[in-house]
This record gives sequence, C-alpha cells and structure tokens, in this order.
Amino acid sequence: MENEQKRSKFIEIANRRVGDILHKVNNLKPLANTTSYSYTQKDVDKIFGAIENAVANVKESFKPKDNKKEDVFDLLSDDEESED
Repeated sequence: MENEQKRSKFIEIANRRVGDILHKVNNLKPLANTTSYSYTQKDVDKIFGAIENAVANVKESFKPKDNKKEDVFDLLSDDEESED
C-alpha cells in the first residue's frame, strides 16, 4: 500500500511540475520575435545550453545509484598487463 501511495504522489507532483516547466519553456518563444527583440546566436546558444545542462543534471539524478559509475584508481592495473 505504501508504494501505491508513493506512486500516486509522484504522479500528482510530476504532472504539475512538468506542466509548469513546459509552460515556462514555451514562454521563451515570443523572445524569438525580432520585431520586438534583438539577440545574437551566442545569446541563443547560452540560453539553451543552460537549459540543456539543467535537464541533463536532473536526468542524472533519476538514474539508479548502482548505475552511477565512480572513477576507480588502481596504480597497477595498466602496468601489470603491459609488463607481461
């Protein structure tokens, strides 16, 4: 029962938050109107780069913990293979 409640709460909050995000992203569209605004390609790249980085960071947080690869250092790992 607890999992069903967690799932229901997730769906409720996700629907609301994703809807809010999509609405805000769509609010950027009028900025493309060159009659009202002036911008460079560098401005556009900076805006969408920031958005893409934020999405990538959030997406990473949804990956299961065991899928996140940590760097492991082993001083001998490459040397032992090449010396044989």
